[in-house]
Amino acid sequence: MKRLTGFRLVGTATALGALAAAGIAFADEGMWTFDNFPAQRVQQTYGVRVDQAWLNRVQNAAVRLTTGCSASLVSPEGLVLTNHHCVIECIQDLSSPQKDYVQDGFLPANRAEEKQCPGMQAEILTSITDVTARVQAAGEGQTGAAFARARSAETARIESEACAGDANSRCQVVSLYRGGQFKLYKYRKYADVRLAFAPEFKAAFFGGDPDNFNFPRYALDAAFLRLYENGRPVATPQHLRVNGAAPAAGDVVFVAGNPGTTLRQLTVSQLETQRDLVLPAQQLARSELRGRIIRFGEESAENRRIALDPLFGVENSFKAIYGRQLALADESLLDAKRREEAEIRQRIAGRPEAAAIGDPWKEIADVQDDFAELHFPFTYLEGGAGGGSQLYAYARTLVRAATERAKPSAERLPGFSDASLPLLEKSLLDVKPVEANLEEVYLSWWLSKAREYMTVDSPYVKALLGRQSPEQLAEELSKSRLGDPAVRRALWEGGLAAVQASDDPMIRFVLRTDAQARQVREQWLQRVSGPTDRAAERIARARFLAYGDSVYPDATFTLRLSYGQIAGWTYRGQTVEPFTRIGGLYERATGAEPFELAPRWAAAEGRVNKDTIYNLSSTNDIIGGNSGSPLINVRGEVIGAVFDGNIHSLGGAYYFDPELNRTVTVSMGAILESLDKVYDQKALLAELTGPARSQPTRNRRR
Repeated sequence: MKRLTGFRLVGTATALGALAAAGIAFADEGMWTFDNFPAQRVQQTYGVRVDQAWLNRVQNAAVRLTTGCSASLVSPEGLVLTNHHCVIECIQDLSSPQKDYVQDGFLPANRAEEKQCPGMQAEILTSITDVTARVQAAGEGQTGAAFARARSAETARIESEACAGDANSRCQVVSLYRGGQFKLYKYRKYADVRLAFAPEFKAAFFGGDPDNFNFPRYALDAAFLRLYENGRPVATPQHLRVNGAAPAAGDVVFVAGNPGTTLRQLTVSQLETQRDLVLPAQQLARSELRGRIIRFGEESAENRRIALDPLFGVENSFKAIYGRQLALADESLLDAKRREEAEIRQRIAGRPEAAAIGDPWKEIADVQDDFAELHFPFTYLEGGAGGGSQLYAYARTLVRAATERAKPSAERLPGFSDASLPLLEKSLLDVKPVEANLEEVYLSWWLSKAREYMTVDSPYVKALLGRQSPEQLAEELSKSRLGDPAVRRALWEGGLAAVQASDDPMIRFVLRTDAQARQVREQWLQRVSGPTDRAAERIARARFLAYGDSVYPDATFTLRLSYGQIAGWTYRGQTVEPFTRIGGLYERATGAEPFELAPRWAAAEGRVNKDTIYNLSSTNDIIGGNSGSPLINVRGEVIGAVFDGNIHSLGGAYYFDPELNRTVTVSMGAILESLDKVYDQKALLAELTGPARSQPTRNRRR
């Protein structure tokens, strides 16, 4: 593993400082919305013309998976390309002790063997409508919790109006620029998403945690899904063609996907709170969870199978957040943010609008004491309640839905409006295995951390534990019957009366503690999120006055487009080339985990073309949530699936360093080569590259 201790953000005081102070995106920076893509800048920089027809074609083929990833349509018959790690939860849910698709791979002989992924919905963005005036007007003159509730109510009304009577669509109002804009995103949704192909875990995650967020990489982190409707594959003429030809360094490439969360528009005081409170506490707790899951997996072979995906998720998050900690520890990052804030103030000084904007930066700074006071109660009773327990999530959904559904849609908690209920119901009722022993691990960890961080004498801890220990209560709660979808359905359909009459231990626990959680939520709205959002809206207004539309919004798990070129990087005198090849996989293999070859790959060594480009790096700006995004050439062809960033990109939550931040992609050439020579998936290969499909061509700029 490369040492992270010496990981610095080279050039932070110079390149980053200049970029951040200017407040404008340069180089290949930016996760741009499709209705404000800087096409002219791309043409000036790379000589590539991106017109509206190109944007429309890419948007119509870009897929958002509600489980937290991105994907793309790559055939006329509903075939979707994404990452293996984006579907590993589905693969695990479909597996059993007798048939472990995670370890063996999922290779259906025909479409009849494709299996539905529980809880997963695919969505394709069809329209973007500006609703800023409506949402901002709703909050006008309001403060604290009233401000937050007024905007939430208006958001719910807009979503319900836009999707009324349309069972095939999902409507979502998205806050951009931290309240500076609000856009209505309307999606065509597909609730029947089936697994069509997945390689073995050893191939998809070759190199394991040591290689994670590093490069060179040799991972086949790719998988295929298929969209179904009325029991048949969906016709998708708007798909993108694939191109398996070898790309070249310098080729212009684009990433269309749904980046999850960036924090580049937070204020200095908010970043300091992240650095000093939020991230350290998260990492301490997460490191203990990692140890508990490892111990659980060591108890039996079946436990190890169950724990594989959860452990991968915890380790991935731990390394990513560690990178964020290191970024915030570099004082030059905060110095750059201070200069940016000062420049915005300077640019708007004397403007008529400046008086109405006031000093929102100070207002947010003043909120940080309340943030610190309420952070742990809010985390352990509301935002992070349950600690990852699926049983707890089911119970809270059932308890809150029973109450919220009796209210008018606009008066409900976020996530329970009429527009939100179909996906909520699907997530609740889809058949999905629940492992009681692992549930006990999550619950005991959550309850013990709540007691540790808030102390035994905290009224919040007393509300959670009563007179029991975390271990006693976790053992009791893990005996819940909510793992049975029939039990969940009966409670969902029975409403408040059925929920209140239930003797299920988890339902009783949530009923007992929900009033306290709602109280904490209300305090958070009144003292933290309400004042913060109100001030952030005016900071966004100031930024627009200073820079116009030359800025891009923070990531919000909505469709974005980034541009860049295939390139390696140089760090401390060492140059990293942008490509690895299949032959390097065999050279890197040691025979011991995590560098052990998957048996099919070992057997195929004499058949595969070892010169085929396997993984590649590019300068595109991405973050978590972009996993599975298509890497697209200038002709709008898919040349790979994005699956990672390099170690330097871990500070990408806060800034973009054009010298070092890199996106890592598994090439389409490697995917096609493996389907042909390793997995013998001839039907899938023909679907991707058949007579009606494009033949491989060079991925050059126009």
